[in-house]
Amino acid sequence: MKVAVEGCAHGELEKIYETIQSIENEEGLKVDLLLCCGDFQATRNLVDLQTMAVPQKYLDMCTFYKYYSGELVAPILTIFIGGNHEASNYLQELPYGGWVAPNIYYLGYAGVVKVNGVRIAGLSGIYKGHDYLRGRFEYAPYTDATRTSVYHVRQLEVFRLKQLSGETDIFMSHDWPRGIYNYGNKSQLARFKPHFRDEMDRGQLGSRPCEDLLKMLKPKYWFAAHLHCKFAAVVPHDEVEDLETDARNCEEEDLKQKGVGESKDENITKFLALDKCLPKRRFLQLLDIETSQFSEGEIRMEYDLEWLTILYLTNHLTNVKASKYYLPGPQNAASTERYNFTPTVDEMEHVRNKFAADLEVPKNFTRTVEAYNPSEDNNGHVPQPKAQINPQSQQFCDALGIDDPVSLALIIGGHELNYSATLNESTDTEFNDSATSLQTEHSSLNMSGSTGDALSPRQISPFKRKSSMGLNLPKPIAEVEGVESELEVKNSDEIHIDNISGDETEKVLPLGVETTNEVNEETNVLSAKPPIKKFKRRNQSVYMNEDKEVEE
Repeated sequence: MKVAVEGCAHGELEKIYETIQSIENEEGLKVDLLLCCGDFQATRNLVDLQTMAVPQKYLDMCTFYKYYSGELVAPILTIFIGGNHEASNYLQELPYGGWVAPNIYYLGYAGVVKVNGVRIAGLSGIYKGHDYLRGRFEYAPYTDATRTSVYHVRQLEVFRLKQLSGETDIFMSHDWPRGIYNYGNKSQLARFKPHFRDEMDRGQLGSRPCEDLLKMLKPKYWFAAHLHCKFAAVVPHDEVEDLETDARNCEEEDLKQKGVGESKDENITKFLALDKCLPKRRFLQLLDIETSQFSEGEIRMEYDLEWLTILYLTNHLTNVKASKYYLPGPQNAASTERYNFTPTVDEMEHVRNKFAADLEVPKNFTRTVEAYNPSEDNNGHVPQPKAQINPQSQQFCDALGIDDPVSLALIIGGHELNYSATLNESTDTEFNDSATSLQTEHSSLNMSGSTGDALSPRQISPFKRKSSMGLNLPKPIAEVEGVESELEVKNSDEIHIDNISGDETEKVLPLGVETTNEVNEETNVLSAKPPIKKFKRRNQSVYMNEDKEVEE
């Protein structure tokens, strides 16, 4: 399968596709897949542009809006991750991934998919130590601080990626893994980017979480961008270390399934970072990726079953508060809380059944806002947008039985949910057919998010689904029908509930709320207090440091 890899897109989709088409014509080949490593800038209109964290003089609509509106159609299946220059409000609508335009797919905060059998994982954003341990508390409209912090990597996404087993063919990140320069031409990099020299000498250039993921997942290829230069490296992995690591974390039967200890011809990761899309810059690379599930002209993208199961099993760890928190781990020997969420066969089969054994990614893109029109007068003041709930995310969360972080953050903040209305359909008929049932479902909703006399399933579903560590999870609250009550969230510490039984009350409490048994009958206020931290990681100081990052 012929794969094109691109560095920082910076909204120049039209130029990227034209460059690929030129190569195809010159070389007589066909590119099957395009991977973009961040700074994608999926700005649909001037409102989206206001959420991008760049100086005012650099705000530019570029060309993505043409693909969103249907004026142009992406000629190649395109998969991308987020960087530090993004339309953050739009990407936040798709925390677990989704179509931003026909044939253009975002992997989410973190995600794993399979394209014709090739397993592709990705991590969006850049690493900053001071935000790493915080929850996903940001939502539009942003302050100056949250407009920047919204694209910072969080520990939960890294924790989830570390649960993956088996082989990962391709990993995508915007950041470079820390220390990757030691496996390539370091002196040449220092000559080309002399301001990197001090950080390399101090061992601070790159992302610590990406370094951990590189050592743990050992993908065949790792693609990155961010530092605006081309750099290649080959990272060898110690076979003995592999066996010891897997032996600590897996049962003997699991080791046999993963093939640990068997001889391998190669145990290396080929790393490649690319430049941004500018003339005479090295921003594009073509590769041949081997796969046994490829027929020329046929591209099939599927959800990764193990990743879906990890999302399902770790849903209770979702946090939407600005305060720092800690995830379960082996350091706390006294705790009985589960910390290894690598799924079992039974757990994966349980999740497979939720999707009726069909893991193909549905082509359910719908336009939810008006696209930019260059012929209109755009000289007036443009405000920031309000956060919206995307129908793709709602469909995915309802199917898997997990929560949308933006919905939780809005509810905790005391805001009503604003569901995206579907505008006229995409010009891509294949996407239209796949999205018809979803559009019909949403047409009957109250898109303003206001509450009525009763809570509809759509209004209930964003609340935290109470989950256990295994398969015995209760049905999502979205499936409850006939609840005749009205619920209003005042703040993160207090919930007003009318006419809901004790069992139902337990299901709708948001994350991070620990209840007492005292209820004020006159006001029906259920008292709540923040949870007590039961353990603390020994290495927390590692993540508290504010590593110096280069933001270009």
